[in-house]
Amino acid sequence: MICLALLTFCLIERQVRHALAARGQAKVNGLYAGRPAVPTDKLVLDAPAGIRLIPGTGQSPPTIPQPTDLQLALLDLLDIDPRDLR
Repeated sequence: MICLALLTFCLIERQVRHALAARGQAKVNGLYAGRPAVPTDKLVLDAPAGIRLIPGTGQSPPTIPQPTDLQLALLDLLDIDPRDLR
């Protein structure tokens, strides 16, 4: 289980760094104490800690109410569309 968790952490960090490199960037603004920082697995997973998800019911899809700019940036870097959570 520990190996699987570490592999997941590494893959998340790799995805964010790869997406940043494709954009010609190396740091994420606001990631560490409001300053730009190189993404590490811990920083990437700590940033959305306060994110809320309202589950969908029936025909209404799940939603993320009022995500911060940093949370939206990380979701974008991880190639997760917050409007398509199904």
